[in-house]
Parts: sequence; C-alpha cells; structure tokens
Amino acid sequence: MASTTEFEYYEFLGVARDASGDQIKSAYRKAALKWHPDRNPEDKHEAEANFRKASEAYSVLSDAQKRSVYDRFGHAGLSNRGFESTGFNATIFEEFQDILGDLFGVEDVFGGAGGRRAGGKRGARGQRGADLRYDMALSFEDAAAGVTTKVRLTRRENCESCKGTGAKPGSGMAACRTCGGRGQMAYQQGFFSITRTCPACQGTGQVVRDACTACAGQARIERERTLEVGVPAGVDSGTRLRMPGQGEPGTNGAPTGDLYIFLEVKEHPFFERRGADLVCTIPVSFPQAALGAKIRIPTLKGEEDFEIPEGTQSGQIFRQKGKGLPNPHGGKGDLYLSLRIVTPSKVSRDQRKLLEQLGQSMKVENKPTERSSTFFDKVKDIFG
Repeated sequence: MASTTEFEYYEFLGVARDASGDQIKSAYRKAALKWHPDRNPEDKHEAEANFRKASEAYSVLSDAQKRSVYDRFGHAGLSNRGFESTGFNATIFEEFQDILGDLFGVEDVFGGAGGRRAGGKRGARGQRGADLRYDMALSFEDAAAGVTTKVRLTRRENCESCKGTGAKPGSGMAACRTCGGRGQMAYQQGFFSITRTCPACQGTGQVVRDACTACAGQARIERERTLEVGVPAGVDSGTRLRMPGQGEPGTNGAPTGDLYIFLEVKEHPFFERRGADLVCTIPVSFPQAALGAKIRIPTLKGEEDFEIPEGTQSGQIFRQKGKGLPNPHGGKGDLYLSLRIVTPSKVSRDQRKLLEQLGQSMKVENKPTERSSTFFDKVKDIFG
C-alpha cells in the first residue's frame, strides 16, 4: 500500500542518509515524544499525522532491507517490492515502551502488540518482597569485641494453609470477572489501544473462589521470628548489616526482600572514639608529671601499667599502638592518652608552705603559649 502523502524519511527525522541505526532510533524517539497527540491537545490532527509519519519513517529506516530499497528507488521501490511503506506498524514500538509508558503512565501500549512477546500473552509480573528494618542497640564493649546475638521481629509470611494463594484449600481459583481472566484491561487513548494491569487480580487473571479461613484470603500471616545475627568487631553507630532473604516474601515467584539491621553503639564512660582509634584523658598530680611515676591506665582488655616520663607537660599525648578498636576492614586502631595535671582546689597549711617554697624556686614567665600547643589542636593534628 503506497503512502497517501509521500515525504522524505531522512529529512523528516532530521538525520543524514548515512546515519547509523542508533542515530535513527534516537531521532525517532525524539519525534515520537514531540508529536504525540496527548502532548499537543491544541492540534491533535496535525500531531497525529506527524506521529504516523515518524512511525512510517522509522519502520522503513530501521529495517535494513527496506532501507536499502528506499535508498535506491524511493517510495516507488518499496511499493513495487510489496513492502508496506506506510500504515501504522505497531510492532516497532515494543522496544520503546519505556518512552510511551512515560507518556501514558501505563505498562503496555498498542494493546496486544506491546504487551506480547514471542511466547504469547505476558504473564503477571511478580513483585519483590518488602525489605525490613531492625534497630539494634549495642554496648561499647560488645561493639568493640563483636558479638553473636538474637533478634525478634514480626514479618508477614505466606500462609501455610493456602500456600500464599489466599484461597481455601481445595477450592481453587476462578477467572477474574473484571478483566475476563486476561489479567489486563484495555482502554482507548486517542488512536491507541492501551492496556493496564487489572486492579482486581493484579495481572494474574484469577481471583480467590473461596477465601482461606486461616488468613481470611489475605495470603499472608504475621509471624514473630527469632534470628541469629553476627555483629563484627569494631562496628560503630550507623553501621548497617544486611541479611539477604530475611525480609517478606515476593509475589508470583519474585525474590524475598532483605532485612537491614541498623546499629546504635552506646558511648563509653571515658573512651572517646575517633574511627578505630580511642582517646582517653588521664588526670595526674603535679609531682607525678614532674618527677615521673608508674600508674594504671584503662584499655579495652583491662588495666595496664604505664610509665609517666619525668617532666611530662599537661595535655601531652602518648600513643599506645594497636590498643584501639578492631577495624572491620582489617587491622586495629591505637589508644591515645592525654595526661592532664590536676590542680587541687583546696590545700592544707603544710601543703601551702611547701608550694610557696616550690614557687619561689621555680619561676615561670606567664606569657601566652602558642595555640598549636593545646590539646585539641594536638588531637586534630593526630587525626587529620
């Protein structure tokens, strides 16, 4: 059948005669979006005509054999060789359901053409099961060492009585009256026949004949489950653990969702965390700092001895390598000790005399120190 109004295909799509298949496809997509009648309500007749032209041009130029004939002989060559150079060829739109679906907000376009494949009618799409979230609080010690614990959660699972169908055992299913068992419903949109998934049967084409008494036809039942969770050592607040397949079941054979466990680690009474490293402030007396002393310091594995060097300054930081937190990705952090000289708020008469004597023998110029010598700047330098 010859075109009622012949036009130059390359020129209409705005591509060169040596354009590649991808270039032609891209030009057609743009033309289909531009001239869709629903996007041109002020002049649907012109839009429909141009939309058909775009379809006709693409149906020829996307076919290697037709394009070769058209390039050599034009429209007459197509007609003489029995090719359809015009008419609305709906099958070319199967690969563009993403565009046309965006236009209409539906799944399938052109009735059977877009909704069918070589195997015939397309089956209902399964929906992946819902993911679940569980919030877990951990002590600082458990987060540091790692722990295996159990969690209890409620999730919807397929009814065991009806095997997740919602139908009373032995009653079977009945054809959906809303869609006549097709799973889809057709609507007319301009000169298109559009199909949507049937809302009554969700595309399955079948509905429950007699509802299952165990789940009241809902196909799912809420159940409480206890799961064992392994928490790796060194986790921090905000860490998310994923347990594949522990969410809710999918529909129509679709995969089960996952369970995500969000961790909240409690703060430690005196350890301050910086990633895998720990910072701890230790109070010491002036004599201990000036003369040096052996003290007991806390670590994740208990108290240990530590030698304060003679002449230690207030705020001085000492690094204990490998005594921080385990890094979940490997290795261990360090422990940083900041020694703070404590000044007594009250002193006895004898202590005052001794301090006065010491003060007379130790003169200090009371000038401001450089800002970089403060504890916070030192910590900042250490941790970048």
